This record gives sequence, structure tokens and C-alpha cells, in this order.
Amino acid sequence: MFGFLKSDPSKKLRKKYDTLSTQAMLAQRKGDIKTYSMLTAEAETLWKEIHQLELDKK
Repeated sequence: MFGFLKSDPSKKLRKKYDTLSTQAMLAQRKGDIKTYSMLTAEAETLWKEIHQLELDKK
């Protein structure tokens, strides 16, 4: 009945995904390829989780 009051878990994950993507971009600009690849891998894993949550929601 009060489903609209529940927080959306994908919203929190999207914010974290955006932060990781930005950090990865900045690391790439600095030339730190190792950090860039690690952050990109984390962001990719988060994106898969977000995608799965959205599929389960439908």
C-alpha cells in the first residue's frame, strides 16, 4: 500500500556508479591506467547490478 515510501535501491547504486565513472575518467586523464581499469571494472559490475534490479522490478 505504501510502496511509494520505499527507497529505490537502484537510485543509490546509480549515484555510486556515476561517482566511480567520474573517478575513472579523472584517473585516465592523469595517466594512471591501473587505477582507471580497476575503477572501470567496479563501475561495470555496479551497472550489471543496476540492470538486474531494473529487470526484476518489471
